[in-house]
Amino acid sequence: MSKQVRVRFAPSPTGPLHIGGVRTALFNYLFAKKHGGVFYLRIEDTDQNRFVPGAEAYILEALEWLGIAPEETVGKNEKFGPYRQSERKHLYKEYADTLITSGWAYYAFDTAEALDAHRKQHEAEGKTFIYNHHNREKLDTSLVISKEETEKRIANGEDFVIRFKTPVDETLHLHDIIRGDIKFETNLLDDKVLFKSDGMPTYHLANIVDDHLMKTTHVIRGEEWLPSMPLHVLLYKAFDWEAPEFAHLPLILKPVGNGKLSKRDGDKMGFPVFPLEWKSEEGVSSGYREKGFFPEAVINFLALLGWNDGTDQELFSLEELAEKFDLGRVHKAGAKFDPEKNKWFNHQYLIKQDDDSLAKAFAPIVYEKGIDVDYTTLVRIVASIKERADFVADFWDLSDFFFVAPTSYDEKASKNWKEDTSGLMLQLVSVLENIENWDTFAIESIVKEWMTANEIGMGKIMQPFRLSLVGALKGPHLFDIAELIGKEETVARLRAAVAHF
Repeated sequence: MSKQVRVRFAPSPTGPLHIGGVRTALFNYLFAKKHGGVFYLRIEDTDQNRFVPGAEAYILEALEWLGIAPEETVGKNEKFGPYRQSERKHLYKEYADTLITSGWAYYAFDTAEALDAHRKQHEAEGKTFIYNHHNREKLDTSLVISKEETEKRIANGEDFVIRFKTPVDETLHLHDIIRGDIKFETNLLDDKVLFKSDGMPTYHLANIVDDHLMKTTHVIRGEEWLPSMPLHVLLYKAFDWEAPEFAHLPLILKPVGNGKLSKRDGDKMGFPVFPLEWKSEEGVSSGYREKGFFPEAVINFLALLGWNDGTDQELFSLEELAEKFDLGRVHKAGAKFDPEKNKWFNHQYLIKQDDDSLAKAFAPIVYEKGIDVDYTTLVRIVASIKERADFVADFWDLSDFFFVAPTSYDEKASKNWKEDTSGLMLQLVSVLENIENWDTFAIESIVKEWMTANEIGMGKIMQPFRLSLVGALKGPHLFDIAELIGKEETVARLRAAVAHF
């Protein structure tokens, strides 16, 4: 590419960042890294009625946690600042006036009541009301009143908007990197509002002006913005600016049924749709971070929702994703969100973590239960169970028997306790009490030698032995459990099981 790639993620601070927005940010980040470009964040807060306190800080924190922080944003490398649209509002009136002067826009004084009446009239006639070429010269606009009258009404403080004057009888042949060539008929487009009398631009004007001034080369956004593409391209033409390239990403779809993934789907099926926890008057919405997901797992999972590199590879580091990412391999169709696959990715990243860092994450859970355990032992316990876990929060249920002796025994497994089992377990106690070097290898070797010498089958010893130590037929290597809980505890649990049965 001849000029430096510059892409942006431009959310509105109207609430927590949805996982679909995270994927949009991720694809922009990967595209920038792939091409040695810049990924920047712009806060589009022109709609002050929907502004939610704390949302902007949430967005920045979420991107930081995920490892895809922007190179330029509010308060950081503001090369083309400010990066908050509400602080740029002095810019937009000048550009709106330019469009008025060049004939690409006009003033409209229609009241909400007048427009509502027009809509109802059209509905009564079985038509759809569109504000465009077929009626803009019949409505209350500067196209039909004199310049002097227009200026007088504005000076008198009358409410107005500035609308874009969409060309008539044109076919726009546009190109989308993901969707290919697309045609739009201008006669079917409405004359969008660009600027309001309160001094604030609408999304369309602010977005185009900012993308131009911030030298955006590629606009990578969700497919819900595809209908805005013709207006945006026409605005670039009206300003005589070079338009960026466009790429509209597919939707992330519900796991079950049709439609876009929503918070309600997550609430109903028990998975988060926000990167971080969000607290509001409506309650607390869970986040990936608080649910115990690794940020690398979230990134890897999202990258493969709508994109792949053409191979069967599923696990990618962020660096690998950036190296392989290609917008040409993004699918047009929506991608179904799979909560189980989401957990599978977290499992893959969990087992790749070193045991020490996992033990540090698990330690507070153990200590909170009033259990004092040697840290070295905790590291070994984690190493023995992590293959069975999806989250650190799973560790306690997978390892509670290391810390607390069973007080009950699995009913189904108890059927393995036969008439001669108690006697065999007491013999095993005698064998164990005589072992001096209490480690996994020694315990296993001596117990198996005893079984062989006495022609005792594996099933007669191993299952009741595990049931005595664990309370169920689960857990890691049996002799690892015995070593880690110690000789005294192992013998005590065997005697307790004999007494129980």
